[in-house]
Amino acid sequence: MTPVTFRRAKWSIAALFCFLGFQYGTWVSRLPALKTRLDLGAGEVGLLLMACGAGAAASFPLVAALMRRLGSKRLSLASAGSLIAVLAALSVVPTYPLALVAACADGVAVGCLNVAMNAQGAALEKAHGRTAMSQLHATFSAGLLTAALLASGVSALTASVPAHFTVAGVLLLLLLAAARPALLTHSDTPAPDEPRGNRGWTPPSATTLLMGCAMAFGTITEGAMNDWSALYLKDVVKASASVAPLGIAVVSVMMLLARACADGWRTRWGDGRVVRAGSAVAAAGLALALLAGGVPATLLGFACVGLGAAAVTPCVYVAAAGHGSDALALVAAMGTTGLLAGPALIGFVASAASLTLGMATVAASALIVTLAATWIPWADRAPAPAGEASVPARESA
Repeated sequence: MTPVTFRRAKWSIAALFCFLGFQYGTWVSRLPALKTRLDLGAGEVGLLLMACGAGAAASFPLVAALMRRLGSKRLSLASAGSLIAVLAALSVVPTYPLALVAACADGVAVGCLNVAMNAQGAALEKAHGRTAMSQLHATFSAGLLTAALLASGVSALTASVPAHFTVAGVLLLLLLAAARPALLTHSDTPAPDEPRGNRGWTPPSATTLLMGCAMAFGTITEGAMNDWSALYLKDVVKASASVAPLGIAVVSVMMLLARACADGWRTRWGDGRVVRAGSAVAAAGLALALLAGGVPATLLGFACVGLGAAAVTPCVYVAAAGHGSDALALVAAMGTTGLLAGPALIGFVASAASLTLGMATVAASALIVTLAATWIPWADRAPAPAGEASVPARESA
């Protein structure tokens, strides 16, 4: 039985997070080419994206069952392999209905990998008494960025989507090979409050629903900023065409930097304080920016959202994993629902009233996260062990 160090296991799990960001970023970066090849309208492209999100949101019952049956390591590897196959299918799919099927299958596989890799991250923290989840989520963002850069580079050389996706598929296989050796299997058993054995569906606890609420409104905050910040700067603040895209850049850069640092904050202050303080900063910063107006104040408010929202989902994933695979699967599904519903909700408010009020809804979502976080029983964080502990690579029978 070969021991696996914290650092080695962390890099393996980080490869999964990077894998998911890279796979998603690869195919959505070529949506214009898929739109042209399949002769789609804007509404059909939107439905294609919705099919992916709907597959992820609806995957909860399947994910919960597969987590109990396979464990997070085997589910991670199986779902990652499925995502490579889906990417290959999307590169050559001949008709729109088949593209919808492929996008939905992609969403289901994303839902499976999302839960499994976060279970891995939570197991790593529990085994070593050290924080890692925020940095793992940062590698997801790095995967997205790398996919965008690769898409730009390949597109400059060839318009062929199959060629692009072939290169991406090879890189994904390399990431999967890097992830496989040191993934954890010893802690895939149910949490102490999760009954063992086969059983029917049981209603989620109040704690699970609170965590799901925090996750849903946290992803509404995060997703809505990506979709509406540029339009708010252009239409409401009257920023120039060159300045408007900086809204997305400011949020993304601040979130990436904060996630790189947030594990240290979690160790020092605890997950509950980090989530409450961060979501409060996001809500207050955005609200003040909406009241003040002007490009500098707006960009500063957007930076507060990126800074404050960065650690919300990593911390909630860790808390949910402590209540078992079913709780983790449900919380992840609620997060996906928030990510899907958030932009549409902002659009509905904007069309009924104004985009300023729509963005105020984002601030209110962050405030709801603060309120929910006050009621979540966050686990006490054990001090990091002296030296570097190791965990068994395989679980005993």
